[in-house]
Amino acid sequence: MISLLKTSRHFLVTSVVLTALLAAGSAMAAASVDIMLDGGHEVPANASMASAKGTFTVADDKSVSGSVTTKGIDGTMAHIHEAAAGKNGSVIVKLSKSGADTWSVPAGSKLTDEQYASYKAGNLYVNVHSAAIPGGEIRGQLIPK
Repeated sequence: MISLLKTSRHFLVTSVVLTALLAAGSAMAAASVDIMLDGGHEVPANASMASAKGTFTVADDKSVSGSVTTKGIDGTMAHIHEAAAGKNGSVIVKLSKSGADTWSVPAGSKLTDEQYASYKAGNLYVNVHSAAIPGGEIRGQLIPK
C-alpha cells in the first residue's frame, strides 16, 4: 500500500510539473497574424485594384517573420511601419522581395520594446509601394489576435 501511495504521489508531482512546463511553453509561443492589404486602407486612401494577403508572426522575444503576396501591383518596395490606422508612420522593417509577387521579413528581424508595445496595441502596418503611387499603394494593419 505504501508503495502504491509513493507511486501515485510521484505520478501526481510529475503531472503537475509537465502541465506547468506545457503552459509556460504555450505562453512563449509566437502569435501569427493574417493580413489583407488594399488601397482603401492607405493614407490617403486610393482606388487601386491591387491587393495582398499574408501572414506575419511576432514572438514574445520580439522576433518577426512572415510575408505578403501581392496581386495587381508591380511593387517597388514594402515595409512594416509603426502607426495607428489612419496615420502614416516610420519604417521599422524593410521587406525583401523574395519572388515575383512576394515580400518577406528578412531573417533575424526583431522589434524594439517600444515597437513590440505598438504591435500589441495594433499600431503596426504593412504597405507596398509602386511607381504609380510611390507613397504606398496598398496597406493593412497588423492586428494581434
